[in-house]
Amino acid sequence: MTQPLDLLYSETEDDLRAAVRALLADRAGHQTLLDRIETDDPYVPGLWKSLAGDIGAAGLLVPEELGGQGASHREAAVVLEELGRAVTPLPYLTSAVVATETLLGLAGQGGPAAELLAALASGERVAILAVPFSTAPQPAAAGTGFVSEGPVRGVADAVAADVFLASRPDGLYAVPAADAVVTPLTPLDLTRPLAVVDPGSAGGTRLADGEAARAAVRRGLLAGAGLLASEQLGLAERCLEETVRHTRERHQFNRPVGSFQALKHRMAQLWLDLVGARAAARAAADALATGDPDAPLTVAVAQAYCSKVAVRAAEECVQLHGGIGMTWEHPAHLALKRAKSDQVALGSAGRHQDAIAALTDLPAPE
Repeated sequence: MTQPLDLLYSETEDDLRAAVRALLADRAGHQTLLDRIETDDPYVPGLWKSLAGDIGAAGLLVPEELGGQGASHREAAVVLEELGRAVTPLPYLTSAVVATETLLGLAGQGGPAAELLAALASGERVAILAVPFSTAPQPAAAGTGFVSEGPVRGVADAVAADVFLASRPDGLYAVPAADAVVTPLTPLDLTRPLAVVDPGSAGGTRLADGEAARAAVRRGLLAGAGLLASEQLGLAERCLEETVRHTRERHQFNRPVGSFQALKHRMAQLWLDLVGARAAARAAADALATGDPDAPLTVAVAQAYCSKVAVRAAEECVQLHGGIGMTWEHPAHLALKRAKSDQVALGSAGRHQDAIAALTDLPAPE
């Protein structure tokens, strides 16, 4: 009998949320981010150490015996909700979730994978899976796997990496960043840098070969896609909160603009969308945490729904802020760009809808 999903937040999760939110408010406010994206390095100095090492967020998915916190995807989802709310430029999703989960699929073998996992859990190192950020958990075609030969375009947070996990035809390798060629790109979302990464066709430490490597990469991408929904949820919630606050304070014709019926309806509909997004994101996090066999389906549902809600919330935030929302000085554009880039990250909504059809044996009409 399948265990019912738990969509509620625990006291531990609420405490973690409070700690992360306080850190981001103090160190990574919107003005700080607006200033950082004007530079070549959007990452706030010292913030990763505080979040990953001091709070221990980098090791949430890692068992205690491997040097981690022994928590679960539910706690990691809470961290991503807060990072999404603040549109924070940190390699948390890419390193502490995707790369970490990939290595967890190999940790039972011990050796280099377990050693690297311990370094990631402590926040001392950042690992990035060298695949395009748009890669979905299911390969585009049967038998293709996730192998990339030659330079890989669109690798997220590559500029922050200490080590790359490179999927080659003969297995998965850990390649030091110093041995790879990283060419930064100019992304739409300046808070999540993209780059072309050439990890080379030789060198590095082999972590796994054959089907074990492909299964580990698939596991990492599935966890990433599932928890990306929580980042999108946090972003959408913050957009709605800021929009409601602004429309209460902004007056026209001696009345708050939020009292106009047309705007009330738009915000009420967005709130309903958020309720659904919260349920979908929490369901995905809980399914991953409990090892639910239906996790691939739950993750696909969450991504197909939450990516659209995040974009709509960000669009409404820009539009309902009026003229100020269109300016570079207002942070609304940060949320919109993050939402749009997340919409195609780890599989587009269409790809996840195709996955839902396949997993439920409901093929699309011809």
